[in-house]
Amino acid sequence: MLNENMKAIRKSKGLSQEGLAVKLNVVRQTISKWEQGLSVPDSDMLISISEVLETPVSVLLGETVIETEVDDLKVISEKLEMINLQLAQKKDARRKIFRGLLILLCTAIVTISVFLILLKSSYLNWGQNDPETVIAGAAFHAFEWLFVRLAPVIFIGAIVGIFMTRKKV
Repeated sequence: MLNENMKAIRKSKGLSQEGLAVKLNVVRQTISKWEQGLSVPDSDMLISISEVLETPVSVLLGETVIETEVDDLKVISEKLEMINLQLAQKKDARRKIFRGLLILLCTAIVTISVFLILLKSSYLNWGQNDPETVIAGAAFHAFEWLFVRLAPVIFIGAIVGIFMTRKKV
C-alpha cells in the first residue's frame, strides 16, 4: 500500500525517482526499493517523504482519516511494523526455499556418488567394438570425469550454504 501510494503521488507531482531521491538525500535505488515494496522507510524518513510530496503521512499509508498527531504516529508505527513483518516473512520464505534447494543438491550428489560406486565403473566395461556403446561410453566417461572433479567442491559449497541459511535463534 505504501509503495503504491508513494509511487502514484510522486508521479502525480511530476517527480522522478532521482528527483525525489535528491530532495530526500538518498540514492535513487532506495526510492526504487521503497516503491517496489522491498523495503520501507523509517518513521523519520516517512515524515520527510510526506513533506516533500506535500501529502499527509496517513495518505501515504492509505488512510484518509484526520487524527491527532499522536494517533498518526501510533498508526504509522503499527503500519510500519506490519510491513516489516511481511518483508521478514518473505525473506524467511526465500531462505527456506534456497536451503531446500541446497539440501536437494547435496542429496543428488550423494545419490549419484553411490550409484557410481555401486557400478564399480571403469566405464562399465562396455565393448568398444560397437559404435553405439563407444559413444555412450565416452559420454558416460565425460560425465563421470566432470562429476568426480566438480561434485566435491559443489558439495562443500552446498553444505556451507545450508549452515549459512539456517535460522538463527
